[in-house]
Amino acid sequence: MKLVNYIKEVYTELTQKVSWPSRSELQSSAIVVMVASAIIAAAIFVMDLGFKNLMDTIYSMFY
Repeated sequence: MKLVNYIKEVYTELTQKVSWPSRSELQSSAIVVMVASAIIAAAIFVMDLGFKNLMDTIYSMFY
C-alpha cells in the first residue's frame, strides 16, 4: 500500500507541482550549454597542445 501511495504522490508532484520550462527556455538553455562545452573543449585542446609542445621541447634536450 505504501508503494502505491508513493507512486501516486510522485505522479501528482511531477504533473502539478513541478514547473517545467517552456520550449524556448529549454532551447536557449541547451544553446548555452553547447557553447560553454565548446569553449571548455577548445581551452582543454589548447592546454593539451601547449603541454605537448613543452614536453617535446624538454625531451629533445635530452635525446
